[in-house]
Amino acid sequence: MAQIDNLPPLSDVIETHGLAARKSLGQNFLLDLNLTSKIARQAGDLRGSDVLEIGPGPGGLTRGLLAEGARRVLAIEKDTRCIAALDEIASAYPNQLKTINGDALEANPLEHLQAPIKVVANLPYNVGTELLIRWLTPAEWPPFWDSLTLMFQREVAHRIVAKPGDKAYGRLALLAQWRAEPRIVMELPPEAFTPAPKVSSAVVHLTALAEPRFPASGPHLSRVTQAAFGQRRKMLRASLKGIFKDPTAVLESVGIDPTARAEVIGLEQFCALARVLKGN
Repeated sequence: MAQIDNLPPLSDVIETHGLAARKSLGQNFLLDLNLTSKIARQAGDLRGSDVLEIGPGPGGLTRGLLAEGARRVLAIEKDTRCIAALDEIASAYPNQLKTINGDALEANPLEHLQAPIKVVANLPYNVGTELLIRWLTPAEWPPFWDSLTLMFQREVAHRIVAKPGDKAYGRLALLAQWRAEPRIVMELPPEAFTPAPKVSSAVVHLTALAEPRFPASGPHLSRVTQAAFGQRRKMLRASLKGIFKDPTAVLESVGIDPTARAEVIGLEQFCALARVLKGN
């Protein structure tokens, strides 16, 4: 196991602070500092960047980020038990780590970060997808972040990078690929974690695009994709009845077969539907 700093091994940190992972918080800890450093490197050159980390737990990835040269790390941790362990890391890296004890869904990290900003996190399973959608759908674009390097359940990771026709293709793929370039950069087996989850995990790296791939309004694209994939087994002329008075005419106007299903329609065509919805 790698020795990346002068702090104790993570197994000792967990024992010292009584940090048994809690299922209610979606916690699964990575104890191998080889792996946490490797994840940190997937975010690219961290020197000169602030990093936002969600759910650091005992601080394995936090240590990897700091050891890889992050200018500053802001760690948001809901579990009060972990704060003392994170404070020990802060002492070893003076003025480079700030910890907020709070809920990532409620905290405002921008009060403590300066651009350029990268988000790197082993996201708690129970809030990972919600946070990703928030980061992908801000009111204004470009977003506050340059890149996201995030660990998910492998199934969720494949949904983010899926293409039309893939079984995993859906709303998450469209929202991610409209404004970012996502790719899976690592996969990890359950036994890499303590406790071992029932599923494999994967790290997805998303680079923000300067402009969306196709013009569309975010709220209207979200509404169209939600309607289309909310009833994905139905033909689009049926699933879009709730948002268009004459879905068949609308679909034909943008070159989509009204009998097609959402899973075979590409991003450009969904953006065209969003523009029609906005115009209506």
